[in-house]
Amino acid sequence: MSTHSHDIEEANEIEEGLALLPKFDADGLVTAVATDIASGDVLMVAHMNAEALAKTIETGEAWYFSRSRKKLWKKGEQSGHIQRVAELRVDCDQDAVWIKVEQVGAGGCHTGRRSCFYRAAPLGQKGAVKLEFRDADKTFDPAKVYK
Repeated sequence: MSTHSHDIEEANEIEEGLALLPKFDADGLVTAVATDIASGDVLMVAHMNAEALAKTIETGEAWYFSRSRKKLWKKGEQSGHIQRVAELRVDCDQDAVWIKVEQVGAGGCHTGRRSCFYRAAPLGQKGAVKLEFRDADKTFDPAKVYK
């Protein structure tokens, strides 16, 4: 079999098959997007390595890999604000994960907000862009939650 037809078969299996075949990047990670199951709002974007993905599937709670701390972490392990996973999807080429979660507790962002996406760039501007706060009220005090 030629390499070309093997590549087509592999792509077809990744894009149309039923096997979970995550395509991890050079650092062994896939991007993970967490959205609120009820509202559909994007809560956060993080990364998963193979262990985090496996633990998320096994436990039904969100696990991630911290690139800055170089370690596995469970969402809510310090704050108690866990993410219960209702559904986990992969994109067409399996290099990104979308988890629909029930955000337990006051919020999903370490800044004390419900979502990490609390600022917007106004459109139609040239030059330096000044961000605007949107849905930015704090839902908890991070100083009291993260020790």
